[in-house]
Amino acid sequence: MIKSQQVEALTLYQLNRRIAELVTNSSTQNVWVTAELSDVAVRGGHCYMELLQKDPDTGATVAKARAAIWANVFSRLRSDFYIATGQDFATGLKVMVRASVSMHPVYGMSLVINAVNPEYTMGDLLRRRKEMLARLKAEGILDMNRSLCWNEPPLRIAIVSAEGAAGYGDFMNQLNGNQLGLRFTTRLFPAIMQGERTAQSVIAALGLIAVEQDQWDGVVIIRGGGATSDLMGFENYDLASAVAQFPLPVIVGIGHERDVTILDYVANIRVKTPTAAAEWLIEQGAMALDRLDRLGNDIVHVVRERLAGCKIQLGQMEGAIPSVARGMLERSHNKMARYAMALQSVASKRIIPQLSRLEALESTLKLTTANAIERRSTRLDAMNRLLDALSPMSTLKRGYSITRFNGHAVTNEADIPAGARLETTLAEGVMVSIKQ
Repeated sequence: MIKSQQVEALTLYQLNRRIAELVTNSSTQNVWVTAELSDVAVRGGHCYMELLQKDPDTGATVAKARAAIWANVFSRLRSDFYIATGQDFATGLKVMVRASVSMHPVYGMSLVINAVNPEYTMGDLLRRRKEMLARLKAEGILDMNRSLCWNEPPLRIAIVSAEGAAGYGDFMNQLNGNQLGLRFTTRLFPAIMQGERTAQSVIAALGLIAVEQDQWDGVVIIRGGGATSDLMGFENYDLASAVAQFPLPVIVGIGHERDVTILDYVANIRVKTPTAAAEWLIEQGAMALDRLDRLGNDIVHVVRERLAGCKIQLGQMEGAIPSVARGMLERSHNKMARYAMALQSVASKRIIPQLSRLEALESTLKLTTANAIERRSTRLDAMNRLLDALSPMSTLKRGYSITRFNGHAVTNEADIPAGARLETTLAEGVMVSIKQ
């Protein structure tokens, strides 16, 4: 153990004073430093932050320092920076600041910023945007959405915006209050439109729209005005890629006229505000109505010309009908006369030979009929004589008789019982007898 009386110890305050003497020299005062802002906060008019340096390959933090801009300087620096860049001091920005090292016995070491170079910040933003655009172009997707055509007119619109946002309200009021009476079908797909979750939220909303893309003519991504730093969430490659490849045309209306994000380079239509987005859609409807009016007028003009031509043609036909009818009747009469003459000639040639044939057939038919009748008469006479010879009366006249019992001719004597009354028919008369 080291005895305390043998060691000359410093108080913490003394140590910090020595450190301050070492670090607060000309080499650490008013030095330009490049870094990334983190944990930016304004309290009591002062701006507090951390300055970070990250490894470009891994993104890991390799250096960190506390920094502050005192109120008597911050108001001026903040205004100048916003005018030059359109952005406020915000986490994630890369800046070049002029700072002096300060070592406070109580609060420790920090950097006190007294100047900012806005050109460096703008250069970094433009560099990153340029790199993303170059990547989109290399992948062949930069112009995909810009090349899509809109349905005419676009009346079914899917909206990506923050629910309840003023920009969304302005868009809907402009759209629904159009003087042309156009009726739009809209639906809000809510998304976070500010902060670190902006890109992820908007991409999720686009995914929901893509599922039912057949129900929509296009997509509107809108956000009202605000600080330009609020738009940093839209400077995202994944979001730009999603918009560039989206299957429906996209309108982007984010911020003010001076605000530009990477989405403005990949979207089908870029307008300055949500209200301007609604005006563009209404204008497309107006153009469609104008085309319909012109088409209607063209149709009326063509129909009128056709009707006028038909009336002229009808008048000509009415004048020509009597003469045409007379001509057709005369031609038909002449034709019928020629047919009558031809029929007479044909008839005389065809009928006269047939009449001669009929006369010859008449003579032949009479002779044939007489011969047939004579043959039939001779045969009938022979058959009549035969019937007379074979009749019962002829048989009786030749000396025969017929004996009947109970009206039936007797052919066997054994069939007649004794005492039976018999009738015998002769040629002349009937004789009755009793069998013994």
